[in-house]
Amino acid sequence: MKKSFVLILLFLTGSLYAQVKELTLEESIRIGLSSSKNLIISNSKLNAASAKTDEITSQLLPQLKFSASYTRLSDIPPFEVVMPFLPQPILIQEPILNSYNLRLSLQQPIFTGFRLSSLRSAAKFSEDAVKFEYSAEVNEEAFQIISAFWNYHRAKKVKQSVEENLKSIKAHVEDTKNFLENGLVTINDLLKLEVQHSTLELKLIEAINNESIARTLFNKSVGLPLAQQTDIIPPQINISEEMSNYDQLISEALSNRNELKSIDLRVKASKENLRASRSGWFPSLALYSNYYYARPNQRIMPAKDKFDDTWDVGVSFNWDLWTWGYHSAQAEQSEQLLIQTQTKLDQLKENIEVEVYNNYLLLTASYNKIEVSRKNVEYAEENYRITKEKYSQQLATSTDLIDAEASLLQAETELTNSIVEYNLLKVRLEKAVGRRIY
Repeated sequence: MKKSFVLILLFLTGSLYAQVKELTLEESIRIGLSSSKNLIISNSKLNAASAKTDEITSQLLPQLKFSASYTRLSDIPPFEVVMPFLPQPILIQEPILNSYNLRLSLQQPIFTGFRLSSLRSAAKFSEDAVKFEYSAEVNEEAFQIISAFWNYHRAKKVKQSVEENLKSIKAHVEDTKNFLENGLVTINDLLKLEVQHSTLELKLIEAINNESIARTLFNKSVGLPLAQQTDIIPPQINISEEMSNYDQLISEALSNRNELKSIDLRVKASKENLRASRSGWFPSLALYSNYYYARPNQRIMPAKDKFDDTWDVGVSFNWDLWTWGYHSAQAEQSEQLLIQTQTKLDQLKENIEVEVYNNYLLLTASYNKIEVSRKNVEYAEENYRITKEKYSQQLATSTDLIDAEASLLQAETELTNSIVEYNLLKVRLEKAVGRRIY
């Protein structure tokens, strides 16, 4: 009974993996983003940045602390006063060997040399910067899913082209065998076609393997098991010559890219950190209050072995007059960090301009490649049709037929590659100018 249950379980598990899961591009992006480990890490960074802002903000508010202690003292003689006219010394205080102290403290900073306010502003800027970084990470993750989707589509189309070509060459082999029996062709013609058939079988094995690899990478990108049988439903492919003006694309990128917004906020955070590092040059002022409940209470004389409460309220003033350049060194570090961050912002702007320009040129070239590839497919199909008819009438050789078949397969493969490349470059350009691609 137990073995039967195990066999049934294995059969059901195998059936689940055998089922083909069909996904559109939109579904792939949605599933992939929801299961992305990179986005889980990015979201964790966002939560940590928010917690850092809360941490700094809490230091601006009154701090209430409670402490308690117990101390056992060594035994000592009682406090006595000897009078010359009295036979016995006068007992002033019996030793109290157990000490209990409870303290409730309240402190409110009034002025910290702008340290806390600057740190809070820096933390808020950093938190907002992480939000833009998270948005950029989501866009990048979506692009990886889109790339895996279209690469899987490419591998499927190439395999289909090879399969169709293999069917055609197989039919030609059968026709050539009939021609050979009737003495219309030589054995060499048949051998050429059989060699081409074997070559295509090798190509098909490679195409099938490439499709499996592409499917595995696609499954990984959307968070599915690697062995899951998946299929994709490609969207309608729109090849359009219309593209925005290059200057408009650059302007859009410089105003929309989340990376630029993030590092610009990092610059502002660095300025606030610099201001905070200079706070040591200023004095600090705070209000404080304490409530004591102790046994014995040190403020009550003579000391009593019982609990008594007392309190105090005051103002504290602190100013570091000389620290051997400690605060100046801190300010110098913050200033250099600000310079680094500002320079990174300038570098990023330059890199984005180059990225947009390169993708713009590549997309333009890709569009032109599609037009040429389509014409090549039309010419190759017509050439193959004519050569096939001639070969059936023995007006063309087997070499001519093989060349026509190979040209058609190459033209179809190039068209598939051009279309996939165009779609990826189009998305890449949209991502480069800061558009949301998911």
